[in-house]
Amino acid sequence: MTDHKHNLSFDDWDEVNFPRPAENDFDRVVERALSRRGFLGSVLAFGSGAAVMGTGLLKGSTALAESHAMASRFPFTPIAAQTDETVHVPEGYSWKVLTRWGDPLMSSAEGYDLAEGGALEGSDAVFGENTDGMELFSFDGHEIIAVNSEYTNNDINLPAAQEGVPAGADDVLKLQNLQGVTVMEVAPGADGYSVVLDSPFNRRLHHNTPMTIAGPAAGHALLQTEADATGTASLGTFNNCGSGKTPWGTYLTCEENFNGYFGATGAFEGFDEKVMAGYERYGIGADGFGYDYHKHDARFDVTANPNEPHRAGWVVEIDPTDPESTPVKHTGLGRFKHENAEVVLAADGRVVVYMGDDERGEFMYKFVSNGTWAPGASTEGLLDEGTLFAAQFNDDGTGAWLPLTPESTGMADLAEVVIFARMAASAVGATTMDRPEWISANPHAIEAYCCLTNNSRRGASAGEVNGPNPRESNNYGQIVRWRPHDDDHASETFDWDLYVMAGNPDVYPDNNYGGSDNVTAGNMFNSPDGMAFDSNGLLWIQTDGDDSNEEDFAGMGNNQMLVGDPVTGEIARFLTGPKGSEVTGLCWSADRRTMFVGIQHPGGSWPDGEGLPRSAVIQVTRDDGALIG
Repeated sequence: MTDHKHNLSFDDWDEVNFPRPAENDFDRVVERALSRRGFLGSVLAFGSGAAVMGTGLLKGSTALAESHAMASRFPFTPIAAQTDETVHVPEGYSWKVLTRWGDPLMSSAEGYDLAEGGALEGSDAVFGENTDGMELFSFDGHEIIAVNSEYTNNDINLPAAQEGVPAGADDVLKLQNLQGVTVMEVAPGADGYSVVLDSPFNRRLHHNTPMTIAGPAAGHALLQTEADATGTASLGTFNNCGSGKTPWGTYLTCEENFNGYFGATGAFEGFDEKVMAGYERYGIGADGFGYDYHKHDARFDVTANPNEPHRAGWVVEIDPTDPESTPVKHTGLGRFKHENAEVVLAADGRVVVYMGDDERGEFMYKFVSNGTWAPGASTEGLLDEGTLFAAQFNDDGTGAWLPLTPESTGMADLAEVVIFARMAASAVGATTMDRPEWISANPHAIEAYCCLTNNSRRGASAGEVNGPNPRESNNYGQIVRWRPHDDDHASETFDWDLYVMAGNPDVYPDNNYGGSDNVTAGNMFNSPDGMAFDSNGLLWIQTDGDDSNEEDFAGMGNNQMLVGDPVTGEIARFLTGPKGSEVTGLCWSADRRTMFVGIQHPGGSWPDGEGLPRSAVIQVTRDDGALIG
């Protein structure tokens, strides 16, 4: 996502200001021979190394010709790259806005004034800023969308403040209100879907909403504060990026770059060594990201509350059907910069949650519950009691999930393991990755995919070249997939390959920066980020990358949404976003005739054509009323 202040992506700015420690004994990896076997026995070789492609797509190979000869499952004509300030979809499809930042959820907020970035009053009763992950829930005849608001554009939300820096507690409170999660009922009408104003399901969860802390770290001394001596009750959910959905119908919101909300008004003196090591690894610094919460809200001043950052960086469960329910932070799922949480069931009914830590050189994780789930059965403990694993990718195309326990990591107890999950994963030798973001599981096969967005510092401070991350200075990204052994997501071993390596074949026709064989001049993209399967088993890929359309990125245009066929490897462009935006968040209506897509941090004055740019959720339909995805 684009930072409001620094003209860098949010993650790039984080890395510049809080770089991952370069010297870490557990993170050093030996440069690997990149010859691998693919799931179908083929290898894609280019440049000085080789990467595996599960579709067996070799440059100029008969496998590619045969795959293209197969009937495409895409019911649309792919669109060209675009560089303007609006949304484009294929011929025969239409889009319109469902809701955008500042639109009321409650009639009390009607007339909310956006001219000056919105008022404090009513800021907790409107649709939040910078939409991200979202899920739709069907409940008792109602359709309810839960959607994240990841961060604020301070120069838009606080235009009267110098450089968007909060001038006082009221400014901070407004920013806090505009972030978090929106739960809203939507309903179809003659002109598409709209938000049901004043629905009893509508609510905002923000940086001051009461939360419960559960799992192995609940009550631990590192989570206790002066305001909460129990270490079990926190306020707020932060930097809500990707999402997840449980089989029992609850919403998982994922806290990503939480570190940027904390700062220090004094010196880091007398702090526990363990706490300071955690600050370094998680990027807790004196100045934060420019929100300046710590100057006006003591909860975010680590000199006054050194444990408060330990209460952020979790996966939070929300019941969208019960507006009186209290969200739960599940510490069993580990503390890191969560992108999303993909929930599947193991063969025996245990709950498996796949997760990525979105920072260069960090890891992929999996949680496997001790208990099993069945419809109507209790869900207590299913996201709290179990084993957290980190992924290791081997040279022979196999991999292993390494358990993170006090014994395997040398840590004092399980609470420390999950609070400092990054250090725990380093301790067991997990594989450093190119910013693992969204993970999605194929509904028609026992396999899962992860977007590895990019890593401009691989080979330097963020891991050496390795199998699933085969390029130094990787500005394009790739998607890795794995198939658990025994067709069981609970298995601790797997086979892996690369579904696609993004690149620019026009600029780099002769090496691996041109991308894999299923990347062409007609569908090229960079920085895959969001991802979701539809019920037909097609993989929808959303990007958050460089939209300059120049040099290495010439011809790629704006950020976009593509669809991929896991069987043939075919990838086609379906949607392009406005200039300056990220395309992120995806779900479908109950009847699958409407697709909801998030547009974050647009440029210009989209979508209104005048005034401030406003992040929004759009709805996409087929003009013939047929199913979409």
